Formats: sequence, structure tokens, C-alpha cells
Amino acid sequence: MKRLWLLFAQTVTVLVAALFVVATLQPQWLGRSASVASVVPVLEAPSLGTAPAAVDGASSFRSAARAASPAVVSINTSKAAVSGAQSADPWFRFFFGDQAQSQPQTGLGSGVIVSPAGYVLTNNHVIEEADEIEVILNDGRKSAAKVIGTDPETDLAILKIELTDLPVITLGNSDALEIGDQVLAIGNPFGVGQTVTSGIVSALGRTQLGI
Repeated sequence: MKRLWLLFAQTVTVLVAALFVVATLQPQWLGRSASVASVVPVLEAPSLGTAPAAVDGASSFRSAARAASPAVVSINTSKAAVSGAQSADPWFRFFFGDQAQSQPQTGLGSGVIVSPAGYVLTNNHVIEEADEIEVILNDGRKSAAKVIGTDPETDLAILKIELTDLPVITLGNSDALEIGDQVLAIGNPFGVGQTVTSGIVSALGRTQLGI
């Protein structure tokens, strides 16, 4: 009896497999059209041109991103290489060569233009100890930048560029922020191009600076 049941199970398995192969490769043998069998129903979102007005309202940051993005800049920095004591070691030079002590250090960051006069707000760690600083605008223009002031404690720095017709960010009142407010972050991470992301204010007053 056990042998008959095993034979029956194997026969059913073979028949199901054969039916699947026929339905996939030759659906017309089963009286179905190949074009009908390959159609999968999906739901498509409306195009931007026909989307309801609410899409550009509270559910989208497109207006804010469009207004702020031109004022966000990329910042490239370079610092001359400093020869270490090990570079004078003949064995070190044998294994690593002279180029090990001649490679300049480069950095990448983001900033925002805060004044039509060319002042750029960025992080202090982006430009700290840099010998050369280049600011690249979203429209492709480039300019060497001069450090006007830094505050390592708050990790802020002010740069100055000499370009005209600059897009400028509109500054808000940070004192009006509350936990849970939605915010945008615009920058150029890893040099891949300008990127926009969003989040919320998660906390206030954690700087311990007394300001």
C-alpha cells in the first residue's frame, strides 16, 4: 500500500510540473492567449501634470527644495602633504616610494550662500587647516574662497567668494523651531551631486554652549 501511494504522489507531481511548463511556454495549447497571460494589472500614479493640487502642498517639499537648492554650494578643500619622520627612513621609501609623502590631502563638504555679497556659511571641520578652498555653485560656477571667521566650538565657519548675481538662502528664525517640526537637508554627500533629504527636529538645546 505504501508503494502504491508513493507511485501516485510521483505521478501527480510529474503531471503538475508538465502542466506548469505547458502553461508557461505554450499557453495556446490550453486555450489561452499568450498576450493575455503576460498582462499583469498594476496601479499607476498620476503624472505630475495631472496630479491634484495637494501634491504640491503639505505632502511635498518640492517648492522648498526648488527655492533653497540654488543657494547650496559644494566646497572642495586641499591641504599640502606633510612629510613624516618615517619618510626619511630608506626602508620606508623602499616599500612605499617617494609618492607616499607627496600626496596632498583633499576634503569635500557643503555650504550655503547667506548674503548677496558672497558670504557662505559652512562647517568649521570642512575647511579647518585647508590651504586652498574652492566653492562650486549649483549652476556650475566656481570661485576660490577666503576664510572670514571660524568658531570650532559650534563647528561653524564663514567664507567669502567673489562672484556676482548670487542665489541667496532666506534665513528663518531658529528660536521658532519646535521638536517634531519638519526640516530639509540639502548637500553634496561624497561628491555624487546635490541631494535632498528630509527629517524632523529631534531635540533642542543639546549643544551645552549656554547660548
